[in-house]
Amino acid sequence: MTTSTSEPDGAAGRVTIGHVARLAGVSSTTVSHVLSGKRPVSAATRRRVLGAVGELGYRPNSVARSLRTRRSQMIAVIVPDITNPFYGVVTRGVADTLDEAGYRSYVCNTDGSSDRERDFIEDALDRGVDGIVMSWLNVELAEIELIQRARKPLVLLSDGEEIAGVDQVTVDDGAGAQAATQHLIARGARRIAIITGPSGTSRERVKGYVDALAAAGIEHDPALTREGGWLRDGGRDAMFSLMALEPRPDAVFCANDLMAIGAMDAARALGLRIPDEIALAGFDDIEAAALLTPPLTTVINPAYEIGEAAGRLILDRVVPDREPVPEGASRRVVLPGRIVVRGSS
Repeated sequence: MTTSTSEPDGAAGRVTIGHVARLAGVSSTTVSHVLSGKRPVSAATRRRVLGAVGELGYRPNSVARSLRTRRSQMIAVIVPDITNPFYGVVTRGVADTLDEAGYRSYVCNTDGSSDRERDFIEDALDRGVDGIVMSWLNVELAEIELIQRARKPLVLLSDGEEIAGVDQVTVDDGAGAQAATQHLIARGARRIAIITGPSGTSRERVKGYVDALAAAGIEHDPALTREGGWLRDGGRDAMFSLMALEPRPDAVFCANDLMAIGAMDAARALGLRIPDEIALAGFDDIEAAALLTPPLTTVINPAYEIGEAAGRLILDRVVPDREPVPEGASRRVVLPGRIVVRGSS
């Protein structure tokens, strides 16, 4: 019985780069150059190698490659709530950008828990990821130092302070929140409340809200602030609390769309007409915002573009043949946000 030259040694065994080289009539090094694209190879040789790859069904051994190169070509993406459509779109933007460079990502959902976040960081480092993209919401400096001691690049999705060696991507939260509040003022609202994320978060969005009030000569009343935890249920509960005030607010700016949807739920439950009796505005412009009744006025938070920018920043630090980023350098990408006016205001 004659064995085909395209059959690997030990037919049930794994096809190796050596099998491809023998079938193509070239060295294993040449096959490696064709697959990596890092060295010039003639068009004819490239065709033979790729033909052999296809015939044998060869797939590179990623484990062996990572041991050889000390690179996993994997990026961990750590976010607080993957069910929030904003983070779903962000992670898609990261993944698409990494894919183009031959890198992969996996997503870790912390549920807003600092303990889970630290566990995911430690797990990612144990797995030998090449870098980490992470939301700033619950990150502690000790966690950042842990990543830096492991000499792994970190990109934060944040509006936090500058940290040496850490890149950040954010939208201009302050300007977006200011525009939303100014819009509510322009439509005649004077008693404008705000529903924020957890304490210590959404700082720039709160500042934009306060700045807009000050510019209009409206005194900021801390009694009109409630925390909604970034969640729909939190926004609903915060809205019930605000609507129990005397006098109640005539408009509410919510620091994200999920909380705004919850606020809309509460307004309906109370029989309040939107926007006639209470005007609402959110932040993020998730897909559901335009599908509500009435559609939600909100600030466009370019989630996919944020993910793309984060992907590019991390690739600059992990891809060997890119221009190196100076050690200790911090880069910051700030994307513009703009208000889209809809029926809720």
